[in-house]
This record gives sequence, C-alpha cells and structure tokens, in this order.
Amino acid sequence: MLSRPALVRRGLWLNYLTIGYNTIEAVVALTAGLVAGSVALIGFGVDSVIEVSASLVAQWRLRADLHPARRERVEYLAVRMIGSTFLALATYVAYDSISTLVKREEPDGSVVGVILLSLSVIVMPLLARAKRRVAGGLGSSALTADATQTSLCAYLSVIALAGVALNTLLGWWWADPAAALAMVPIIVKEGVEGLRGECACAECATDHEHS
Repeated sequence: MLSRPALVRRGLWLNYLTIGYNTIEAVVALTAGLVAGSVALIGFGVDSVIEVSASLVAQWRLRADLHPARRERVEYLAVRMIGSTFLALATYVAYDSISTLVKREEPDGSVVGVILLSLSVIVMPLLARAKRRVAGGLGSSALTADATQTSLCAYLSVIALAGVALNTLLGWWWADPAAALAMVPIIVKEGVEGLRGECACAECATDHEHS
C-alpha cells in the first residue's frame, strides 16, 4: 500500500496527464464541432474545458493534503466547486440541444470528431480508474468527484460518438443533438451529488481494497 505522500504525488501526476489530454481534446472537439455545427461535439468540447477546471480544483485539494489544518476546508470547497461545473455543463448542453432540435439545424458529419471520441472512449476510463484509486487511498470526496467527472467524460464520449457517427455515416442529423440531450440527466445527477457533498464512497472503498 502506498504512503499518503506517494498517493498525493501519483494524484498530481494523473491530474497533469488529464489536464494535458483534455486541453487537446477541448481544442479539437470545439473546432470540429463549430466547423460541422455539431451540438454533441461542442458539448463534449465544453465538457473537456470543465474537466480541466475540475482537475485544477483537484490539484488544489491534493496540494493541501499534507497540511491537515487546511485539508478539511479545501475538501469541503473543492467537492462543491466540482459539483457546480457539472450543473454549468448541463445547462449549456440542454439549451443548445433543444434549440437545435426545434430549429432543425442540421449539422455536417465530422470524421475528425468520430476519431477523437473513439480515442476518448479508450483513454478516459483508464484515467478515471487510476484517479479513483488515489481518491480511495486518501479518503477524499473531492478527488472522488474529480474521478467521477473523468468517468462522466468517458460516458459522454460514448453517447456523443453514437450521435456524431450516426449523423456522419447515415445522415441522421437529429441523432447529434439527441445524443447531446441524453447526456443531461447524467450530468445533473453528478452535479447535485457534488453540491450535496456526496460521492461514490462504496465504489471508492472497493477500489482501495483492491489496490
């Protein structure tokens, strides 16, 4: 079992990796989404920006871990800040998806988007699992929320991939905004739990036991 300082170092390294990947992911997704007029891709790009924000909050929490006097207060603030990012994303995606469906704004296909989302389906679950193990070792709700945000990114990439691929390959324009809209309940649930200070503690503990 790793020591607490070693877990903090691993968590910081994983967050640097997440920030780097999600920065690239955001730039590519937003650019491809704007070019194609894809709500799903733009929503995924915004999620990547929010994921970077959540990782920065997690960095703050990790750096406070070795200072017990600060740890509890930072934990309290960090988990709620990350929860707020979920709700901000849900609001944007819901508005843009409904607007696109009502106006029947048909997005173009995006091969670049399909490739990016396919890559994220592989990368994000691996990052989420590793981050959840660190969160379990440190017993941190804030870090568990950050790991959940990374897991959510993986779920959203699957949903967005379905919508973008159906539009690109079959011309089903409505699948793109419908896929984006399907993301909203998942995002809202995680945001509300974050604001309440809840986390997947059982899941976190299970990973910790197997580490």
